[in-house]
Amino acid sequence: MTESTIKAPKKAFSPLKWMKQHLFSNWYNTLLTLVVGYLLVTSIGPLLNWVILDASFQGSEPSDCTGAGACWLFVNQRLNFFIYGFYPDELQWRVDVMFLLLAVAFVPQFIENFPGRKWLGIFGMTGLPVIGYFLIPGGTFGLEEVESTKWGGLMLTLILAYIGILASLPIGVVLALGRRSEMPMIRGLCVIFIEVWRAVPLITVLFMASVMLPLFLPEGMNFEKLARALIGITLWQSAYMAEVIRGGLQAIPRGQYEAADALGLGYWRKMGLVVLPQALKLVIPGIVNTFISLFKDTTLVLIIGLFDILGTVQSTITDPAWQNVAVEGYVFVAFCFWIFCFGISRYSQNLERKLDTGHKT
Repeated sequence: MTESTIKAPKKAFSPLKWMKQHLFSNWYNTLLTLVVGYLLVTSIGPLLNWVILDASFQGSEPSDCTGAGACWLFVNQRLNFFIYGFYPDELQWRVDVMFLLLAVAFVPQFIENFPGRKWLGIFGMTGLPVIGYFLIPGGTFGLEEVESTKWGGLMLTLILAYIGILASLPIGVVLALGRRSEMPMIRGLCVIFIEVWRAVPLITVLFMASVMLPLFLPEGMNFEKLARALIGITLWQSAYMAEVIRGGLQAIPRGQYEAADALGLGYWRKMGLVVLPQALKLVIPGIVNTFISLFKDTTLVLIIGLFDILGTVQSTITDPAWQNVAVEGYVFVAFCFWIFCFGISRYSQNLERKLDTGHKT
């Protein structure tokens, strides 16, 4: 073996060396490590007792919560309501089918080299919304109709977030391109749209969509409350998405535009094949952060009478039959939001690593 082919030795990982470098490198890091360690040791035990060891898991009545820990019977007894809302029990199989299709479409995205992963992702963004449009509300193909007023729980949260994400991204792209357009009319309209929607809180948008919008519609014309909320959420989110994408467009070097022009590409081909792929890759963290923010902001629909997962929990903890179960209910909601938000975050990090070609030689 020649000298040029000898590989550099791998660094051996030593826990003690890592701790010395990161936790005990100087006196204030050592002090901070000891304080944090003490807080963890003294809090993990009581928390573990409350969540698991002293918690009540079995039973069907509030009186069965005899332990000193959490009363998880409350969550177990109301789980159906937390997931489906007022959706009829005999028709909940439709929601289960959508949950299954959602998992089939997006869980493989976390698995490297999963066969057909690309096509499953495309199905999740195109075919899945179409199936849900006919399956969840019913009224066609012999399916019994279910009014949107009966939708609720986790199902409604996912519908609001999913449709808002799918609709706001392409609209945001168009608005970002329009704001950078050389046509004054197009640029001005996009600037006005973006700045107006970004200056209004989402809670105000939902209130206006629910209460004020019907007053401006022609007589006999009306939208369901859920449809009005979805329109408001989508337009509001599109304005924020446009600014995130505009930041990516501004980060593309001028030479990329000139190279596309030199190849004779038209505006839309230049943007679609050269500029936008690079811009979207640069702002993946910002896009995902906006998605996560939207997912959490869906809880605001409670003010217009739509019971998402947080709304179902809040309406249930006021039941006189269950006393002092608010903490358990909010912990359950927080755990559900953490699962989905953490999953979105992890997928974005994997996508960033996969598309990180800037330092490859």
